[in-house]
Amino acid sequence: MIREEGAGNKQHVVKGYKDLIVGLKSIELVLEIYTVTKLFPKNEEYGLSSQLRRAAVSVPSNIVEGSRRSNKEFVRFLGIADGSISEVKTQVIVAKKLYPSENYNKVFELILEKCRK
Repeated sequence: MIREEGAGNKQHVVKGYKDLIVGLKSIELVLEIYTVTKLFPKNEEYGLSSQLRRAAVSVPSNIVEGSRRSNKEFVRFLGIADGSISEVKTQVIVAKKLYPSENYNKVFELILEKCRK
């Protein structure tokens, strides 16, 4: 649980990752990464495809795990999730250069949403 000071001295309580839009959007990102990587060549199964999937799954996993801890630890886990988003972004740029025929629009849209939050 994390408490933030809001307008008028009200406190907003985040009870878990479902209360965070980024938590829900990060699950969409995982699903989209799986959709795109499914179309990669078979030889990428243990390479870029696997790496992208692990990095993407790390985002909601860290948000969920962090939400079950103290405020200080939650902030740390959110930082780890943010690092994983950067990792996904870099890997998608590489993937787009290697496999330009795939459609990465939804992936980039979801990544940009995360970076704005």
